[in-house]
Amino acid sequence: VATMYVAGRIDADDRVREALKIAGERGIPILETPRGELDRLTDDAVHQGLAIQVPPYEYAHPSDFVDPQTPGIPLVVALDGITDPRNLGAIIRSVAAFGGHGVVVPARRSVGMTASAWKTSAGAAARIPVAQVSNLNQALKDFKKAGFFVIGLDMDGDVELPDLELASEPLVIVVGSEGKGLSKLVGENCDQIVSVPMSSAVESLNAGIAAGVTLYEVARRRR
Repeated sequence: VATMYVAGRIDADDRVREALKIAGERGIPILETPRGELDRLTDDAVHQGLAIQVPPYEYAHPSDFVDPQTPGIPLVVALDGITDPRNLGAIIRSVAAFGGHGVVVPARRSVGMTASAWKTSAGAAARIPVAQVSNLNQALKDFKKAGFFVIGLDMDGDVELPDLELASEPLVIVVGSEGKGLSKLVGENCDQIVSVPMSSAVESLNAGIAAGVTLYEVARRRR
């Protein structure tokens, strides 16, 4: 059961009033809480005086993305070694913006659906499912057996993003960590390694931004 916590003496602007109205309409209990207690409940995250406690996140299964219920050619983003929840939230937001169907994260040594990831997604996490897998490489192989092409993002790619010819196919886009990029085995499981062309003055892109740029290009080509 969800519960909404509201800091005492909060500045009740339009956004706060709307949040309280929605909570009331949905029968969510609303508790006024000292700001210090709200800081503790949110682990000192930036909460702006409002927080909602919800049941544990329910992960999807990657097979849900093979034949998605929402329209469009299947489009999935998989994360390889990304540990910052803000990157996950930003990627979920880009997946929602550009017609993707889901995100896959490994269960170990990877970010999961934390409160920070949910907040950074700006609501998109309510619409875009996230699947958690015990073995990312096996999940990629299963997608390939189901007819997907797997492309990995790396600054030393075989193909530059403007030359990507697989956009109209069912796709899994694999995003590696900023520090190490794609792991060796994951790279070997990709059909193509794709790079985003950049000015020579910039060495690399943040993982969330690289994913967003790639998703935009795929959506543009599909249109």
